[in-house]
Amino acid sequence: MNLAAMDFTPRQLEIAALIQSNGFMRVEALADRFGVTPQTIRRDINLLCDGTVLRRRHGGAASLVLSNTNLSYDHRQVTNPGRKRIIAARVARLVPNHASVALGNGTTPEFVAQALAGHEDLTVLTSNLNVAMALSVNGSHHIILPGGAVRLPDRDLLGRNVEAMFRDYRVDFGIFGVGGIEPDGALVDFDRSEVMARQALMESCRTSILVVDASKFGRPAPARGGHFSDADIVVLDSLPPPSHLAGHSVEGDDQGGILLRKIPFTGDTV
Repeated sequence: MNLAAMDFTPRQLEIAALIQSNGFMRVEALADRFGVTPQTIRRDINLLCDGTVLRRRHGGAASLVLSNTNLSYDHRQVTNPGRKRIIAARVARLVPNHASVALGNGTTPEFVAQALAGHEDLTVLTSNLNVAMALSVNGSHHIILPGGAVRLPDRDLLGRNVEAMFRDYRVDFGIFGVGGIEPDGALVDFDRSEVMARQALMESCRTSILVVDASKFGRPAPARGGHFSDADIVVLDSLPPPSHLAGHSVEGDDQGGILLRKIPFTGDTV
């Protein structure tokens, strides 16, 4: 699509380029960047969405998705890499040396694996060959993979062997991404087998960690399973929509990344 040939202002063209590059941006962040009011940015976003350049999402706008088909793995690897590195570094600070870890499929877990490569003596369960290769640079790690056919071009495995592998172990940390998060908090993916693998991973760990960047909020996908509140910890690049903060404490640090920790239910009644 030739945006320059359409009737958009230079600021609107730059907004479109920023959001297409980042996946999602909030109105307030764009207003600060361009030195205009949030109302001005909302008008720009409305015009871009009406022109089918962007899509409206709660609190901002996201890059256009034309179908419920996921982008290619190679494309996702170069989407929001800075945000994913922030998330990965925050997760790496949670995982000590000598821990056992289950890592799911997707590009954000791959970034986490890269951040964990310098740890010592990790036992890692994964169905993601990209994760296995990232960690294999350190000979102190023990990497366990399931059998089965490799899904290309994603370079991962899905199916009963994956689910059985996760359920056969009990690890310290289970780290997983997700295709999208609906406004009601439902977790969605592009394949039912991805949902099943994620649920098996969550059942296998003592502490579950969802890793997700801002572009995933409001992103549609057809297969539903689980809820945002299921994870013990959520690590993000920025604060999520306010509706997702309920039941969580918020932790930040000077090295970047946002951590939401689920507040345990005490069972107290009034």
